[in-house]
Amino acid sequence: MAQNQTVTKAQTGTAQGAVLRPGRAADPVPEKVALAASQNNPKNVAAAARNLSHGTVGDGSNENLRESREQPDEEQGSSTEAPEATEPVLAESRQRKLRLMLRQCDRVLLMDFELLAMSDWPDNFRVATARRNRDLWVFSALVAAVVFLSGLTGFVPAWVAGGGFGAFVIIVLLGIPVVRRVYTPAPSYLDLLLKRQRLMRDARKHAEHLEGNEGLIWQCARMADYNPALKNTRFSNLLRLSEQKALPRALSRREHVRLYLIYLLEAEKAYSRVQAAFLEGNQKAIDEGWQAAVAQPEDRT
Repeated sequence: MAQNQTVTKAQTGTAQGAVLRPGRAADPVPEKVALAASQNNPKNVAAAARNLSHGTVGDGSNENLRESREQPDEEQGSSTEAPEATEPVLAESRQRKLRLMLRQCDRVLLMDFELLAMSDWPDNFRVATARRNRDLWVFSALVAAVVFLSGLTGFVPAWVAGGGFGAFVIIVLLGIPVVRRVYTPAPSYLDLLLKRQRLMRDARKHAEHLEGNEGLIWQCARMADYNPALKNTRFSNLLRLSEQKALPRALSRREHVRLYLIYLLEAEKAYSRVQAAFLEGNQKAIDEGWQAAVAQPEDRT
């Protein structure tokens, strides 16, 4: 009995002398477990703890999954709203760009094809034929003059010298334009040269009118997206001269004028396509109700 009492005292002394050491904070008691404990029902406590161990994680995962599903929907909604908001702005910018190209290249519609094509240009065969006739006329006049002068010096008889003088006078008269048109409608070499100069002068003057003070074709180069032919490298010199406002003075040969005419024809095609695109975009802006992109008529002064 004494030994048992001693052991009991030692155990009680040890229990009373035990010291609690600091550890981690206690986990918060869930509301379901606390409610079951307050009702003092062990079965309810066990069921609540079991549901808590499985259910809270499931609820959290479901909430996270729901949030992760909602975020892409919100992002997709914002991404669909952004194009709808920016589409009128893009349409307005595109219409403004097309309107600027049309305004800068509208002088291409003033092109005179017949004047720049120079269809009446004397070809090289006609010029060569007229040059040969001119040389023959000059040679005949020189021979008649030599015969006449030889008769004055006594190398040939007087009647031969007289005949040479008469031939010289007739040949000279045949060279006069008024007399020459009586017996032949063919133009002379001088007439063909003057006609070439006149056609070139008219074409150069018309090109100067088209180019104006700003230069025409280098501004039409912005429409190259609607006609890739404008990007051809053979037009590079024309574009450079047009930008420097020295193109009309550089058109000194027919080949230059024809190249300039070809570029204007290609620019006219591009202008018609740009105009069609502008009208289509304007009609779309009217149908969609984008008043900012609709072209407004200019005030007449």
